[in-house]
Amino acid sequence: MDTTVLSHVELFRDIQIKELQLLLPCLQAREKRYAKGEMICRAGETISELGVVVSGSINVMVNFYWGGSNIFGHFEAGQVFGETYAALPERELLVDVVAAEDCMILFLSLNSLLTTCRRGCARHHQIIRNLIRLSAEKNFSLSTRMMQTAPKTIRERLSLYLSEQAQRHGSNHFTIPYSRQQLADYLSVDRSALSNELSKMQQDGLIRFHRSEFTLLKELDM
Repeated sequence: MDTTVLSHVELFRDIQIKELQLLLPCLQAREKRYAKGEMICRAGETISELGVVVSGSINVMVNFYWGGSNIFGHFEAGQVFGETYAALPERELLVDVVAAEDCMILFLSLNSLLTTCRRGCARHHQIIRNLIRLSAEKNFSLSTRMMQTAPKTIRERLSLYLSEQAQRHGSNHFTIPYSRQQLADYLSVDRSALSNELSKMQQDGLIRFHRSEFTLLKELDM
């Protein structure tokens, strides 16, 4: 594959393109393209590879036994997914992984990644350090989501989420990665109730929004 497109991938941070060209075969790398809405991994399957989103984005979905679903995570270009299940290959997936848009995924053998090869690739240890850092960041993001869904009211959940997005983008004007239904799923609230609360917050002069584009006009009370 064209390794130059991997320069933005955090898993390969501090690894030169020439080094990466030697490293990928050791990791049993394979790439695959998916169309929007296509299933990448299905609940009930087992995996031994982690995935790197090279382009596009994906959603991790939880489907409930009694019907309905919830977005458990959203991963964009440069991010890694599936490493937890790949580390526990006997455990079945509890989630579906779906292409949120047309995307390309690079799959890597986790066992090969964690085991230094005989060739002694100079940057093999670097990629292991990068994976540990990314896993820690993902745990932090999970903790953030738990805090965002802890408040009882929809306005409080929205305020926490939108404030976090503004901080992440470094601006009071930003675009979120979710549609209205997806945002409702992420915050574990009803879509109609969410839309009503957004309209009220706009009427109160707190925010301005159009589809997935938001502007915070005032500091949001939690």
